[in-house]
Amino acid sequence: MKIMQKMLLLLGLAILAAAHVQAADDEAVKKDLAQLQGEWTMVSGTNDGSALPEEMLSSGKRVCKGDELTVTIGGEVMMTAKITIDPSKKPKTMDFEIKDGPAKGRKRLGIYELNGDTYKSCFGAPGGERPAEFVSTSGDGRTVTMWKRAKK
Repeated sequence: MKIMQKMLLLLGLAILAAAHVQAADDEAVKKDLAQLQGEWTMVSGTNDGSALPEEMLSSGKRVCKGDELTVTIGGEVMMTAKITIDPSKKPKTMDFEIKDGPAKGRKRLGIYELNGDTYKSCFGAPGGERPAEFVSTSGDGRTVTMWKRAKK
């Protein structure tokens, strides 16, 4: 009977530890999601290894409300998406489930970094693999962008 009690105790401790890790992960998700809220303006970007044109940079906006994201260029909606983040990964991961725009119905897997009022991301092509680093080279289909929180 003592062996069974020890096993049950160990199982109970394992469940408690897993619940604690999940709670910590949930808090990290809430914290990063809260930091992503609001309007951001594009500072720099590359797609397929080429710099984004200045007119895209100067008019690029992203607005995050809850877990919904809208990206506009020149006032035109380029994408709306549901976002899912995992700040426990290294680098942190973000997935877009695209609801509207040219890649509607597809997923984009990416990585992100938050530093105060600066947000950086790198996403693979729609339906493609998740990048491991913030790099976009010719032919890889990746998009790297840098954003600053919009001044109010």
